[in-house]
Amino acid sequence: MLTMDRNKMSMLLFLASEIGFFGTLILAYLYYYPSYAEGPNAANSLDPIMAAIFTVALLASSFTLYRAQKSNEHGEQRATRTWLLATVVLGAIFLAGQLWEYINLLNEGVTISGSLFGSTFYTLTGFHGLHVLGGLIAITILLGLAMSGHLNPARAVAVETVEYYWHFVDVVWIIIFGLLYVWPHIS
Repeated sequence: MLTMDRNKMSMLLFLASEIGFFGTLILAYLYYYPSYAEGPNAANSLDPIMAAIFTVALLASSFTLYRAQKSNEHGEQRATRTWLLATVVLGAIFLAGQLWEYINLLNEGVTISGSLFGSTFYTLTGFHGLHVLGGLIAITILLGLAMSGHLNPARAVAVETVEYYWHFVDVVWIIIFGLLYVWPHIS
C-alpha cells in the first residue's frame, strides 16, 4: 500500500480547497466581464508587458525552488541556501511589480470601490499576492533553517511541502495572467 507523508497530504488537501477559492474568484471576474466595457477594464488599464516581466520572475522562482529542493535532497547545503535565496528574491520582485502596478492604477483612479473591474481585479490579484507573500514567508523560514544548518536531506519533506504550495501559486498566476493580461488584448 502506498503511503504519503502527512505534511504533503495536508498541503495537497489545503491546495484542493484553494482551487475552489480561486475558482470562485475567477468565475466572478468572468461573470462580470461584460460589465467592464465602459470605464476602466483590463484592456485599457493594465500593462501586459510589465506584468509579463514580473510573471517571468515568479515562474523562474518555481525553478529555483525546485533546484533548492534537489540540492537539499543531495545534501548540498551551500547550493540549497543559494537557490532558496534566489527564490525569495524572485518572489519579492514579483510582489514589488504587483505593488508598482497597484500604485499606477490608483494614480489613474482605478480603485477597488470605483468600478466593478477595480473590485474584481484587486480582489483576485490581491488574494493571489497574499498567497505569494505567505509562500515567501515559508521560503524565508526554510532559508533561515538552511543558514543555521537545520535543513538537511532528513528534513526534505519541509522543502517539498512548501514547493507544492509555491508551484500551485505559480499555476494560479498563469491562469490569472492569461485571463487579465492576455485575453482582453486578443478577444
